[in-house]
Amino acid sequence: MRLRHIEVFNAIMLTGSVSAAARLINITQPAVSRTLQHAELQLGFPLFQRAKGRLTPTTEALTLYPHIERLFAQLDEVQRLASNLRTAGDTGELRILSVLALSYDILPRALKAFREKHPGYKITVESLHSPQIMSALLLQEADVGFAFSPAVHPSLTQETLADSRMVCIAPRGMLPRALVRSGSVALHDLVSRPVIGLDSRDPVGTSLSQACRQAGVGFQQAVVTVQTYHAALAMAHHGIGVALVDGCTARSADREKVDVLTLEPQIPVPIRALRSAARPDSVAVRGITRCMQQAIEGTL
Repeated sequence: MRLRHIEVFNAIMLTGSVSAAARLINITQPAVSRTLQHAELQLGFPLFQRAKGRLTPTTEALTLYPHIERLFAQLDEVQRLASNLRTAGDTGELRILSVLALSYDILPRALKAFREKHPGYKITVESLHSPQIMSALLLQEADVGFAFSPAVHPSLTQETLADSRMVCIAPRGMLPRALVRSGSVALHDLVSRPVIGLDSRDPVGTSLSQACRQAGVGFQQAVVTVQTYHAALAMAHHGIGVALVDGCTARSADREKVDVLTLEPQIPVPIRALRSAARPDSVAVRGITRCMQQAIEGTL
């Protein structure tokens, strides 16, 4: 099928008639009919059954359509990327992506310092999961991203801003007093405790799963599994279970409700700035990256 065939086929699938398809893609009804007939001739099978002015897709058309939908989604991405490339040279705008754990305390501190030096910039911030941050940077929909995960794509560069580590947040009274007084807890100490699980697809969740395998520890009582570290912290605040989170999230812990302990063995959580390798760093990107590093150093 040629691209014009695909466009007409998609329009008919969306609208259900030749006339509506013609209006959708702004061509004449005869042109739609001719293009459809040519597509069916080339394919060697009909795409629609015609009855009372309506077109009903055949089995072959229904089989093709999911692939056509994916193709149009990819074309939309190409258009978005072209638009972003066209406006990439605009000054005075900074688009930041960040994992949620850095958005509560670290990023606001960094933005306050950045705005003192660059008050004229228009700043947009979006909190996403690490894979979404990398995808958006590849499409050049943002200038910089801050995440816990390393860049896994050759078109992204990474800069380590600081090395945090995982921390144990336990509801008051859930762990033995002697263990709490020691200030440290090992993974095997938590085996019989209810634990808030982290999504294994999350970079920190992946690191935790690897550490558990190496220590021969399995948490059988993962009562709840969450996708964000602050959700895990909230569960601990309400006494549901022990949360294992990054050091930045642990700063938000309410010490009247939970005990905060060092976790052994140490599970590193590197905080990284991610950028597109295809674009040189702007003054604004370098500036916010420095401010983020300083904000992290002042809190960890």
